Amino acid sequence: MDGGQNEVVGMKFAFLFCGWIAVVAVGMKARGAELYDSEPLMPIPEITLEGDQDKVLLGALLFYDKRLSKDNTVSCTTCHDLNKGGADGKIHSHGVSGSEGEINAPTVFNSTFNFRQFWDGRAKTLEEQIDGPLQNPKEMGSIWSDVVLKLKADPKIQQLFKQLYKEGVTAANIKNAIATFERTLITPHARFDKFLKGDTKALSDFEKLGYQRFKIYGCVACHQGVNVGGNMFQNMGVMGNYFKDRGTPLTNSDFGRFRVTREEQDRFVFRVPTLRNIELTPPYFHDGSAKTLEDAVTVMTKYQLGRKISKEERDSIVAFLKTLTGQPPKSLKLLKRVERP
Repeated sequence: MDGGQNEVVGMKFAFLFCGWIAVVAVGMKARGAELYDSEPLMPIPEITLEGDQDKVLLGALLFYDKRLSKDNTVSCTTCHDLNKGGADGKIHSHGVSGSEGEINAPTVFNSTFNFRQFWDGRAKTLEEQIDGPLQNPKEMGSIWSDVVLKLKADPKIQQLFKQLYKEGVTAANIKNAIATFERTLITPHARFDKFLKGDTKALSDFEKLGYQRFKIYGCVACHQGVNVGGNMFQNMGVMGNYFKDRGTPLTNSDFGRFRVTREEQDRFVFRVPTLRNIELTPPYFHDGSAKTLEDAVTVMTKYQLGRKISKEERDSIVAFLKTLTGQPPKSLKLLKRVERP
């Protein structure tokens, strides 16, 4: 199932799930482990780097390597800064020759848990996703044949590839190494994860109240699972005309999944973003129009849920969202052991 069909199913699920979760959650006290099996959110699993450590290190080197861009000025970290929650903190990212992109860069952290990559979901895998920025003229502006030649000219890089891949330096192997590294960029041990596992003191009463409201009001209809999102498509403006009220002209990126499927029902449809580490990655939405988490919650409750909430309600939900900030990925510690390009 794909495109419009997927979005329609997602819409139906959202409204049905919203009604179900409201019934379940009313009057419920957030208790922790005894509710874990019935919770719509799940803690991030632990991972080990054993066995793939060399490939992870190579992928990390490439993630920082500016030679992947046409003019050797842009790396993956330009738009996905691992010190800024895996994003760049800009409304639109900037690429080669200072060109400005058209969309807000999503975080690379926990992207392995997304069912599709990009806001419009056009890539099914992390390997496939890498083609997009590398060949986009406003991002890296490069072509694979040039990248391969650059890396083959580096004896150290060439030797690392020969040790790990029979074919040596190829486009497919470059993508595999980077994607292997990206799959390690998960952020476990958020306070909310500890709460789900039974530590009832991991959250304050106000944060627990925010989580109850997150469920009761219907936010969890689209934001659930391990990644608190990232597993379905949804229309931007279910309960109101977000783009009309935004007050700025439509851009190509506003059409969302429609650009992929050309199906009218996919116009303004986007992959639901993860809420993991959300406090670290402003501005918000595909257009970067929400400067703060408070702004984002207000907009979402109005246009996705048709609800006007008070400041106290909003602040409690924001407080809960901040408990989704996890620990830095383990693989970042490996970077201290290698010399970056």
